[in-house]
Amino acid sequence: MSSRPSIRISALGLDLGRRRIGVAGCDGTGLIATGLTTIERTSFDADVAKLRAIVVERQVQTLVVGLPYTLKGELGYQARQVQKLAWRLAQALDLPLVFVDERLTSIAARDLIQQENRSPSRNKGLIDRKAAALILQQWLDEQRSAALTQARKT
Repeated sequence: MSSRPSIRISALGLDLGRRRIGVAGCDGTGLIATGLTTIERTSFDADVAKLRAIVVERQVQTLVVGLPYTLKGELGYQARQVQKLAWRLAQALDLPLVFVDERLTSIAARDLIQQENRSPSRNKGLIDRKAAALILQQWLDEQRSAALTQARKT
């Protein structure tokens, strides 16, 4: 009887904004993403220090960053700004970087907050965390789907 070794997944999902960074993590199995915190941006070095503490504590292996494509699926100004910051963060944290199409995640996060009878305008940090969780969950689901497809082929 052979048992498959369990693969531990530790990824950090980021929703990068000009004022805040929404941060999400996943359980070790890579099934569920949850919002962890929102970092109020002050300086690049301070932001990296806060993220590094999370990376070390959670033994993060991959950064998953939401890329805000335009509704036409193109890289606009905002997406290019996110890419620049994401690459700098990945380099500073010495982690591989993956981008995920994050179109409409902030709207979905806002809708989730409204369903909880909370005010989106008073919970911007929560929106950022939930958006980061949606970004990370999308990546986790894609990884699982790809692994299942590969397993069926073998």
